[in-house]
Amino acid sequence: MANPSHLTFPAPNAASSERVRIAIAQTEVALDARVNGPRIRSQMREAAAAGARLIQFTEGAMSGYPSGPGKQALAGWNIDWSALRAELEETAALAADLSLWTVIGAAHRLTPPHRPHNSLYVISDRGEIAGRYDKRLLSYSEVTEWYAPGARPLVLEVDGFRLAFLLCIEIQFPELFVECSQLGADLVLISTFSRDPMFAIQAQGHAACGAFWLGFSVPAQHSDAAPAGLVGPDGRWIAQAPADGQPSLVIADLDRMDKTLQVALRHARSWRARARSGELHQAAQVEDPRSLATHRF
Repeated sequence: MANPSHLTFPAPNAASSERVRIAIAQTEVALDARVNGPRIRSQMREAAAAGARLIQFTEGAMSGYPSGPGKQALAGWNIDWSALRAELEETAALAADLSLWTVIGAAHRLTPPHRPHNSLYVISDRGEIAGRYDKRLLSYSEVTEWYAPGARPLVLEVDGFRLAFLLCIEIQFPELFVECSQLGADLVLISTFSRDPMFAIQAQGHAACGAFWLGFSVPAQHSDAAPAGLVGPDGRWIAQAPADGQPSLVIADLDRMDKTLQVALRHARSWRARARSGELHQAAQVEDPRSLATHRF
């Protein structure tokens, strides 16, 4: 994999390195940024009022995404880039006002004739773009008609927690989650526009294997298949939104001191890292003719 973009931002106080509150949005998404922007900012205000330090939105939350009812190829989807930028700038200003880290899915314009990236903008609590993750492993429709793939992971450290980012169909590629583990991610944020219930099951499996928290954000109109929520490092849902097709907001804490998560955080995580490195098992291998005789009882 390519080298990650890696930025570090200091925790505002000592306690924040052990616990942080996040919000995961289940937002109704339209194909018009001027419709999506006010919806996003409304949920940002709700998250800030609940004490969240970060809010995660779904894939295409601001720009819209060319899938689902009324599906159309990106070539026929006329993005109003000026309107999209205006809505993103207004949202960044609100993130600063609320001191709220904001992760928003949107198309990112490239120089014509190149297709845009399918991206996650990470806006800091100062209203600045702290980083942008561009989806690397695209669906067939995306890579042939809609988007240009990205090239590198993004890792950010916020309030003592290390964050990694993925998008939608990338949940089908275990190697990306192994990469997140190797990069030391405490929290993986995966935003999707899928209506596949298997994605939620895979999210639980990846979180359990990597022993990290996993934020799972979906559009409200697809939540009947797999609602938004937060998976713990043990692979169990900490909180989920209703699967009712309606906008919702999940508020949950990442708590390193949670007694129910100590096996995953203190033991499983470090053990699996050592196992992957070969440190333990290579030293424990033996030379034995009965080991080599693989066709004998």
